[in-house]
Amino acid sequence: MDWLQALVLGILQGLTEYLPVSSSGHLAIGAHLFGLSGEESLTFTVAVHVATVLSTIVVLWHEIAWLLTDLFKLKWNDGTRYTLNIIISMIPVGIVGLFFKDTIEDIFGSGLLVVGICLLITALLLLFAHLAKPRQRSNISPIHAFIIGLAQAVAVLPGLSRSGSTIATGLLLGNKKEQMAQFSFLMVIPPILGEALLDTKKMVSMGMSEAMAGLSPTTLIVGFLAAFIVGCVACRWMIGIVKRGKLVWFAAYCAVAGLLTIVLPYVL
Repeated sequence: MDWLQALVLGILQGLTEYLPVSSSGHLAIGAHLFGLSGEESLTFTVAVHVATVLSTIVVLWHEIAWLLTDLFKLKWNDGTRYTLNIIISMIPVGIVGLFFKDTIEDIFGSGLLVVGICLLITALLLLFAHLAKPRQRSNISPIHAFIIGLAQAVAVLPGLSRSGSTIATGLLLGNKKEQMAQFSFLMVIPPILGEALLDTKKMVSMGMSEAMAGLSPTTLIVGFLAAFIVGCVACRWMIGIVKRGKLVWFAAYCAVAGLLTIVLPYVL
């Protein structure tokens, strides 16, 4: 991978991590087009995912500081209630990560057909969320947090947008648009950091020389910075998009992208 490819993929990750179009699916498509190997793609993927987590922390720092402040008061309040919902939402994806990680990795290496199908499913989810009549619940309940967490767990499949799945599920359950954008971005921070630690452990076990094959420090830095900077912009943008209820345009994009991903390999 050269620095230009890293720049393109970093920008792609920064945008698609927050926009409901599947960052994993787009990275898989990009890696396929650039002819990247599994180990090379894994190392780069870990780096850019950590970059977008940091961008989330930067953009939502005030909310995170509020949660930490309320948490250290050691009493039941709005912040501890919100933190508990985040923990509950992590349970499904934690189970998937611990017990089905190898199966998920096999799916990632199974070609672009799965990516295309999952993009089409993402399009349907976003369309249903657009058509649903909002009930505008005042707070996300623990039960809803768990159901949204189930959506996040299923969204580990490449092409199934994590933000799209969690936001759409929350809206279909009747939660407020403003709440869902923020909750969706906060709930992903612990799972991505946990996954990054597991992947780093795997890279160390295989040998860093093998894990870094085809990658230079400059390449990783370029991809990391691109994902971080673009992620900061995309995170703020996406929060505004959800508030305005414009998710249907991404449903159209995912439908077209999914069909092209399925059809083009057989045409070209």
